[in-house]
Amino acid sequence: MSRPRQAVLDALGVDLSDELLTLAVTHRSYAYENGGLPTNERLEFLGDAVLGLTITDELFHRHPDRPEGDLAKLRSSVVNTSALAEVARGLTEDGLGSHLLLGRGEINTGGSDKSSILADGMESLLGAVYLQHGIDTAREVILRLFGPLLDTAATLGAGLDWKTSLQELTAARGLGVPSYQVSSTGPDHDREFTATVVVSDTEYGCGVGRTKKEAEQKAAAAAWTALDAASPA
Repeated sequence: MSRPRQAVLDALGVDLSDELLTLAVTHRSYAYENGGLPTNERLEFLGDAVLGLTITDELFHRHPDRPEGDLAKLRSSVVNTSALAEVARGLTEDGLGSHLLLGRGEINTGGSDKSSILADGMESLLGAVYLQHGIDTAREVILRLFGPLLDTAATLGAGLDWKTSLQELTAARGLGVPSYQVSSTGPDHDREFTATVVVSDTEYGCGVGRTKKEAEQKAAAAAWTALDAASPA
């Protein structure tokens, strides 16, 4: 085990087999340039699910009086590309990016500090921890690494205006201003609103609520999550 790789394990606080650790840090660009090696994408898929469940469960028990909508905001303030990349950058002295296996093209374009690549790599490591050690150990690792974000989630999430956040994200991506299409059904005393968000002629999210505002906020939250997950690698 090389000293840099050992630094990753020390930060995680667990052991991983050489094979599993190598897989977890192998980006598809490196795999492609080296004859089609296995990539970390399956581990990323697994880690995303484990992270989401762990954070959701923790927030559910930390905030027993918060409604579902608030919990969703809290979770999204912790589980997103930017937050994952922040954790990845602080994982070791040089950050997780210095330990990822990247192709020459990604290295030359600063791939080791791209938020999307760092976030994917972080999820891959969490998937590897779960695969080798199970959910209890994975939970311990996640809560330790994401503890500071969880502690500030109540402040960040509670004040999150999804429509504003979505507009900021689409502006940063050069996608223009989101538009909302709202319809309603039911009698006046029991009306239900359905909103969809369209960004650059593509529908990204849908939300249902008892008021137009609630439906639009839920749709914006769904669109923000979809666009954040689609952050270019």
